[in-house]
Amino acid sequence: MAKTIIFLGPPGAGKGTQAEKLQKNFGFVHISTGDILREAVSKGTELGKIAKRYMEEGKLLPDDLIIGIIEEKLKQLKDKNIILDGFPRTVKQAQALDELLKKLGRKVDAVILFQISDEEVIRRLSGRRIDPKTGKVYHIEFNPPPKNIEVIQRDDDKEEVIKKRLQIYHSQTSPLIEYYKKQNKLIAVDATKPPQEVYNEIISMIQL
Repeated sequence: MAKTIIFLGPPGAGKGTQAEKLQKNFGFVHISTGDILREAVSKGTELGKIAKRYMEEGKLLPDDLIIGIIEEKLKQLKDKNIILDGFPRTVKQAQALDELLKKLGRKVDAVILFQISDEEVIRRLSGRRIDPKTGKVYHIEFNPPPKNIEVIQRDDDKEEVIKKRLQIYHSQTSPLIEYYKKQNKLIAVDATKPPQEVYNEIISMIQL
């Protein structure tokens, strides 16, 4: 049976890097809620049109709308291994996901919790700089840009914005951690380790 894995972790924890590795080596499809919403809007599906209205007004999308869009996507990927990233965000969404997967003959196989301190997240994200001409990403500490390149810092990489994003993440995620702990599906990994070590840990734990 195709596997369904959920990635839980703050921005900057390295979820994208690990999703890429699983994609490349095991054919996982990385489902990021933001990407799905943009796709539904651009394709002009019925749910996409409704989502567009909410997004244009800067409002949070209701649970049933997000779940409907996720359902559309999962039906297209019924035989594929998938990683859900950015969904579920609440226990109510997690319960709805369990029901939805059951209907599709699937289940959540594992929930990977990327453990990393807020300080480390701030260090990783606030140090990011972008070359506006090429879109190439640098880091003032880990990968400094060449002297002759003018780089910029994105607004959502500014420290005060990161702190707000982390507050939201913690308030939403704590109940989810408990929910999946009770189901014995939660696997915690140390996201401060080198990416290859984190990857090895993930694949040994989910028995791929």
